[in-house]
Amino acid sequence: MDKHLAAGRGGGSRGRGRKPGFYRGGSSYTVPSSSAPSWRPRRSDHTEPVTGSQAISDPSPSIPEQDIKSEHEFLIGTCPDMCPEKERAQRERLRDLSVFERLNGNPGRTSPSLAVKKFCRTMSTLHLQTSDIRPPSVLQNTLKYLLGLLESTSHPFDVVHDFIFDRTRSIRQDLTMQQIINEQAIDMYEEIVKFHITSHCKLARYSGKSDESSLYYLNMEQLMKCLLSIFDMYDMARRSKGVIKNEAEFRSYYVLLHLGCKIPTMGNSLSSWFCRIPFSILQSEEMCLARTLLRYYRMGDYKQFISTTATRASHLQLCLLEPFLNEVRAQALAYINLCGYKVNPYPLTHLSKLLMIQEQDLESLCSACGLETCIDEAGTKLLPAKQTSFSLPKLGFQSYGLLNRDTC
Repeated sequence: MDKHLAAGRGGGSRGRGRKPGFYRGGSSYTVPSSSAPSWRPRRSDHTEPVTGSQAISDPSPSIPEQDIKSEHEFLIGTCPDMCPEKERAQRERLRDLSVFERLNGNPGRTSPSLAVKKFCRTMSTLHLQTSDIRPPSVLQNTLKYLLGLLESTSHPFDVVHDFIFDRTRSIRQDLTMQQIINEQAIDMYEEIVKFHITSHCKLARYSGKSDESSLYYLNMEQLMKCLLSIFDMYDMARRSKGVIKNEAEFRSYYVLLHLGCKIPTMGNSLSSWFCRIPFSILQSEEMCLARTLLRYYRMGDYKQFISTTATRASHLQLCLLEPFLNEVRAQALAYINLCGYKVNPYPLTHLSKLLMIQEQDLESLCSACGLETCIDEAGTKLLPAKQTSFSLPKLGFQSYGLLNRDTC
């Protein structure tokens, strides 16, 4: 699962036992020199570089097969709350509470029903207690509580995302420290991936602003890491149970993320990744659609790309595709502007149907790409061809979505 999140073996009062389902063991870990966990402000958690083997950080795949069957001791969490009591008390003293954790709005007071354990980039295992780690049942309830906050309308989405982003990383950290790899862990990872996909769509709409743009790329990075980690879990589970129910769906998300050129470099190339996928997964409906859309995108077939997306993509697939739609539409405008006849301007009404975009939004897109529109004597709006002012917007595209399709 997440080898970079793995905790050390030594020190502290710990519960030991035999793990149900899938587990791993047998790796050696370096114990950090620091003596206690330190909780840091959220922003610095995911902007500072990770150095040293002592860091308990983000997910990464690659689990040796011999580790799966080894029977080593492991940590069993006993914390009954969403946040350990020790951390709650420390953060109250430091007034380090999110707006979602404050009791009656007091930045120095919280409660077990509000406080959620923060992600800690560097955590010492020397004095780590089982009471600092949440067991799977508590982690699942915590995740359910966090995802319920997505419906909040009292705060901007970037504030809600920032909180859930950090706390779901902490959930993944606790899962890895306990070496939990079973159906329950897979379910939690799938829900976290869905959160990042929804955020991918919503944050893309603000990518022109520097703060939101950084959140967008950080979210993309964690989405890729979550996917690669869950693929490791699928591979391990398949050895004993066969194909996992949602595997094809989640592997298709990974393919769709390769439509753009701004994804983090993770693992091998997509072509070599395909070679390792079971044939039954490659032939699934979800993967066939993802591969078809990738082919249309790379061929520049904007008409087939947009129509196929509109008719066949699932809700979450559309959330991943929406940030790329206007790139495809802009490319279509470039083709029409270059290849059209100057004496025969292109009617915006027909073009809006072809690109599945509102006519008013299409005018805005043309303007963002440096193209001018005109109106003929009959009042029809037109796009003249052979304009030399075409250029892609430097600050990215505004999100327009698809006609008759709801996205995130």
